[in-house]
Parts: sequence; structure tokens; C-alpha cells
Amino acid sequence: MDITLATFLTFLAACVAIVIVPGPNVTIIVANSLRSGTRAGLLTVAGTQLGVMVLILILAAGLSAIMENFGALFNLIRIAGACYLVYLGLRMWLSDGSLDTSGQTMDARKSYFWQGFLVLLANPKALVFFGAFIPQFVDPTGNTLVQTIVFGGIFLLSATVFDSAYAILAGQSSNWLTRNHVRKVQISAGSFLIGGGIWLALMKRS
Repeated sequence: MDITLATFLTFLAACVAIVIVPGPNVTIIVANSLRSGTRAGLLTVAGTQLGVMVLILILAAGLSAIMENFGALFNLIRIAGACYLVYLGLRMWLSDGSLDTSGQTMDARKSYFWQGFLVLLANPKALVFFGAFIPQFVDPTGNTLVQTIVFGGIFLLSATVFDSAYAILAGQSSNWLTRNHVRKVQISAGSFLIGGGIWLALMKRS
């Protein structure tokens, strides 16, 4: 293995610093956990981590440069992702604050999973981020493919641990939250998602 202990620890610390800061992923995870319980939040986490895996595999295959060079495709994905974030935000805005118990059905479980997956992929800059972040730690004189997969796995594990913690904490808190409190959380989460969607739509391609 071409990864030293110092590089591993530095990369792990960077991963923790990145994933611990709430973003659109955490917003939808917490919102689903509050509305439908811990299981719904963990299913959302599973979806987001599948999205991370897809990005890592794309990066390992060396396709990040290709994605950056296809401006029309990039913008199409960006606009579609922005619309999806706004759609999820509006759904939260229009909810009534009641705790949803339908999350036990198969269709609902699939919905939470794919929400997480699509929110992660909604921002095409995520691919560019991985393309800029992970290669900083890769030793070009070693096996870059193996290193990319290993570093990607470390990031995936870190994100899974912290996102799951958010889901569990939010799911447990739903036991004592009143309907009014849940409504406020849904409005806040919806506002963050709508704001993120608007920012993504207006963002200029670098």
C-alpha cells in the first residue's frame, strides 16, 4: 500500500471536518428522520452513500476531467439538480408538521433511499470536489487507482458514521418534538434546500 500513516491521519481529519458540517445531505436526512423516524433517516443515508460510491468510481475511472469538459451536459445536470432541491424544499414547506408513519411501507422506504441518492448527485460540483480533494493525497508514483478507491472508502466510511449519527439523533428527538416544533424544522429544512437549489441554478460554471 502506498499510503503512509501520516497521510492517512491527515486525510481522515480532513474527511471528518468536511462531513461534520451540515449541507443538503444532512438537511434531508434530518428532515426525514424527524418526520418518519430513524429508519427513514438511515435509508436516506444509504441513498447518499450510494451516490458517494458512484462518484468515487467515476473518479477512479478518470472521468472527472471528461465531465468538466462537457459544459452543456454539466449545465443540464446542474439545472435538473437545482429543480429537484427546490421541489423537495417546497414539499417540506407545504407539509403540516405531522409525524409520518407511512415510512414502514416498501414504497416509502424506496422513496427515502432515492431521495438521498438524488440529493447527493443533484450538485454536479460534487464530482469536481472529489476530483480536486482526493487527488491531493494520492502519490502519483504509486498505484493511483488503488489509492483513489482506498481514500474514497475512508471518506465514505466517515460520511456514513456522521450522517447516521445525525439520523439517529433526529429520529430519537422526534419522540418528544411537538407538531409545532416539527413544522418549524420542516420550514427551516425546506428553506435550506430551496436556497441551495437557487444557488445551484445561479452558480456560474468555473
